Amino acid sequence: MARKTTYRKTTSKKTGRSIFSRILRFISFSVFALLFVAIIYHYRRGLAYYLGFKSNKMSEKEIEDKRLSDIRNFQVLAKHEGKSIGLDVSEYQGKISWSYVDTLEQKYPLDFVFIRATVGRDRKDFQFKRNWIGAKKNNMIRGAYHYYRPNENSIEQADLFIKTVKLEKGDLPPVLDIEKLPKNQSLDSLKKGLKRWLLKVENHYKVRPIIYTGERYYSDFLEDEFGEYLFWIANYNFYREKIEDEWLFWQFTEKATVPGIERTVDINIYNGDLQQLQYITVD
Repeated sequence: MARKTTYRKTTSKKTGRSIFSRILRFISFSVFALLFVAIIYHYRRGLAYYLGFKSNKMSEKEIEDKRLSDIRNFQVLAKHEGKSIGLDVSEYQGKISWSYVDTLEQKYPLDFVFIRATVGRDRKDFQFKRNWIGAKKNNMIRGAYHYYRPNENSIEQADLFIKTVKLEKGDLPPVLDIEKLPKNQSLDSLKKGLKRWLLKVENHYKVRPIIYTGERYYSDFLEDEFGEYLFWIANYNFYREKIEDEWLFWQFTEKATVPGIERTVDINIYNGDLQQLQYITVD
């Protein structure tokens, strides 16, 4: 006897799943499209600026010389009109042609520069002397900073900085750069060392130093106990687009292109105009 074939009704279930999948794809696409439009709108000024170079009849070299490393950098600069802009350099930037270091994007004058002088207790930056003299000849307000090594003697580090850096009238206060946590000592011991360095340098130059560090390092370890000091804060994150009121300087990028410097360089915003910047220099 032949078997009776039975058929299951699956069409309605497949149709239901198909409609549901289409709805999910539509929602996903809509969310992505809205997010894309929001990003374009948020960075509209930077995009217009960047695309303007592409539309003009300019050489690739001119475009590269004038272009910031990303659109966010221009967005930040546009939001700080009137603030004093500067950079910081070390031997990693190689030999700088200081006579060409004048403006950023042919729009923002570079008023100041921080120059790395020393590292730890025994190393001078190879380009410090050349940069120190070059910045002065280029009529830039200059400052010197020390890269602090947490596991080395703080007084020896201060002595090296003092021996290396001769501040003159019109220079910025000395800077202590602290970025690392100690490996062989407690956090309390680190803070004592930092205070010893700061006190010795202040007694020598008769001006209170500035502290450079990252925003997280500042809020987690330094903000409470070093409240009497002024801070220079580094934060490159895309969500950070304005300087905080309590920051003296903000290092907002490490990938800018500046005439006279072959490699990318850090750019900083001072929380005030040029006249206010001159007010905090050494007498």
